[in-house]
Amino acid sequence: MPPEFTVESHHFEALGTSCSLFAAGQSRARLVEGEFWVRRVGARLTRFAVDSELSRLNACAGHWMEISDELRPVLKFALTAYEASGGLVNAAVLPSMLAIGYTRPLADGPAIAALDGIGALPPLPDVLEVSHDKARVASGSGVDLGGVAKGWMADRLHEFLGPNSVANLGGDLMAIGPGPRGEGWPVGVAGTTLMLRDQGAATSSVRRRRWGGVHHLIDPRTGLPARTGLEEVSVVAASGFDAEVIAKTALLLGPEIAPIYCAAHAMAWSLGGAHDS
Repeated sequence: MPPEFTVESHHFEALGTSCSLFAAGQSRARLVEGEFWVRRVGARLTRFAVDSELSRLNACAGHWMEISDELRPVLKFALTAYEASGGLVNAAVLPSMLAIGYTRPLADGPAIAALDGIGALPPLPDVLEVSHDKARVASGSGVDLGGVAKGWMADRLHEFLGPNSVANLGGDLMAIGPGPRGEGWPVGVAGTTLMLRDQGAATSSVRRRRWGGVHHLIDPRTGLPARTGLEEVSVVAASGFDAEVIAKTALLLGPEIAPIYCAAHAMAWSLGGAHDS
């Protein structure tokens, strides 16, 4: 029988959501180091703080800005997500987010939506350019890294948590290693417990973060909150980043195409419509 490891767990609020870290055969101090990293990187990537690195990049739209080693890979992954999703996962969503009233963390209450003048989002490669040490956002545009950043961060937390661990950042999750008993890590996905090993999971949903008749998930084809006939998609994929991109893409594709897409790209999935809530 494989050895059984003691599991340490650590829970905290960050990135505007609930986060949980688990590690087998590690000290609690390693998990706290992981929390500190999440908070440090999250402070760079948030759009809700005017002095964050992402906010400064958006504020100097039209000009190149030197960027850190922590922002650069996330921006590049945003471009990767755009290509992998056929343009449906588009970080050039900030103007739409502001128009629907998502101008501050929802815990502080949303502003009033003003939907006039919203249209389809521009292609992300036309909005965002990234070099080895600089980035530029096109004039009149802005980026919001959202779930792409959480998926990327979940994938990298094993560098702090060790080779047998789980990072769950508000539903963007990565499970590394054999788990405490060698059978994988038990993870709840769409109401079912799955044993994950070197796999990621994510849920994209319009059932939460709703206010005043709108929600936070923007359809880049219209610039408006998505209405595709699907309300929630959960997937398991090779990484947290992959799972985030696949789940959001499937939700935006709608109930007819999403099953075909998930069959081609996900390891497991669950689709929820209006009558499944």
